Amino acid sequence: MKAAEPLLSVSGLEVTFRSRRETIEAVRDVSFTLAAGRCLALVGESGSGKSVTARSLLGLSGGAVRAGSLALAGTELSDLDERGWRKVRGRRIALVAQDALTALDPLRTVGAEVGETVRVHGLVPRARLADRVHTALRDAGIPDPGSRITQYPHQLSGGLRQRALLAAALGAEPELLVADEPTTALDVTVQHRVLDLLRRRKAAGTAILLISHDLAVVAGIADEIAVLREGRLVEHGPADRVLRTPAHPCTRALLAAVPRLPARPAPATAPPAAPVVLSVDHVALRFGSRLAVDDVSFRLHEAEVVGLVGESGSGKTTLARIAQGLADPDRGQVTLAGHPWSLVPERERRPLRSRIQAVHQDPAGSFDPRHPVGAILDEAIRASARRENRRERATELLELVGLPATLLRRRPSTLSGGQRQRVAIARALATRPDVLVCDEPVSALDVSIQAQVLELLAKLRRELGLAMLFISHDLGVVGEISDRVLVMKDGRVVESGPAAELFTEPRHEYTRELLAAVPQLPAPSTG
Repeated sequence: MKAAEPLLSVSGLEVTFRSRRETIEAVRDVSFTLAAGRCLALVGESGSGKSVTARSLLGLSGGAVRAGSLALAGTELSDLDERGWRKVRGRRIALVAQDALTALDPLRTVGAEVGETVRVHGLVPRARLADRVHTALRDAGIPDPGSRITQYPHQLSGGLRQRALLAAALGAEPELLVADEPTTALDVTVQHRVLDLLRRRKAAGTAILLISHDLAVVAGIADEIAVLREGRLVEHGPADRVLRTPAHPCTRALLAAVPRLPARPAPATAPPAAPVVLSVDHVALRFGSRLAVDDVSFRLHEAEVVGLVGESGSGKTTLARIAQGLADPDRGQVTLAGHPWSLVPERERRPLRSRIQAVHQDPAGSFDPRHPVGAILDEAIRASARRENRRERATELLELVGLPATLLRRRPSTLSGGQRQRVAIARALATRPDVLVCDEPVSALDVSIQAQVLELLAKLRRELGLAMLFISHDLGVVGEISDRVLVMKDGRVVESGPAAELFTEPRHEYTRELLAAVPQLPAPSTG
């Protein structure tokens, strides 16, 4: 029997970016095919060409595209002009981006966003558009879709926003879905639901091109895996074979960098007699009728890492804001380095602010894009009470996080994601804090860069005695770096204990549910 023709055929794809100073060959001689009802995962380090390859299929790469063939079910995409692309985008090929909050228009309702493609392509009569939107939201697993239609993106949780973005992409029933890191910022249970939705669409016949740095996520949905390095395809084959018996060193390195849950109990790293640097006692905070944080207590010792996990909306970020002195609890108290930290006038808190600093998920969002790295660090150095040579201190901070002093003259936009996160850590260290609050500090990084940043944080903890409150939706990351873990649900801590013990012998049903939702890599082949 003759094999069915592939839905998508890419042959000899090359994408080049040119400026007055340099020419960058972002994608070089990449070829692959994808059949209907199948999923091909593109994986590789940051800058390997994954997203550029995927966006070339929608005419959105931003570079000069050449290809022997770029065909979708007989349509040669490389021959399309802009009018032709408008007929393909959304209707035949749809894109799901990583950050739903920026991908969705903040000034339009969810219903308007989800219905746009269906409306623009005239797929249903206007009188039936609302029903089509309602069905798309329901199929995306969004509860109470009737009320969500009139809401705006900022009124939805991260998980609901991502599912609304999927509903918008799938509402027109495209032949090919390009999913660019669709689950990166989601907690494990929401991630599980989104992946289940993608699996259902694949079973219904939609072809999926999945871009992800999370190989465990890839393992649960991909039929084939293509590994990119420096714009070239270095390995391509069935998913099970690539994950179990990788042939290329790049693939083996990516697999080795994947954080894994602890396999057996291990002693905590922090000395039991270490002084307490942050004390949170029975804090609670209510927003309207909802208790965002409900009677939470914990101690953070010098050189200790306490992990904080839970679903979106569980109270993690609110608890972190209370710990940082950015929100006062309605009851309970916080003590920082032996001093009252909550429910005191700001003039009493101000001298202590240098002792607790934060590292966020997206450092670029907190950097002034007009300022070079030197100015960004200098601002933080000046905020400390110490008199010192600021240029020397900035160089010292970069060396501390493994970056060269030459970066002082560069702007954040010219740095890689890993470099930007290291600069963010250097800025946080400028005031010589006792505590770092790390809120999803590696979730947007590919696994190899993620491993480097985690190793850096562990080194700083050992060498500087830094204590850390580490918030992440990735339980593998939390298990790798944390001494103790707090599990939050509906504002309360439902379980706490040593990381390895909690992950290997969970006592609470909710903890077991979280662990069951974690994507797993297949065991490597021993043959």
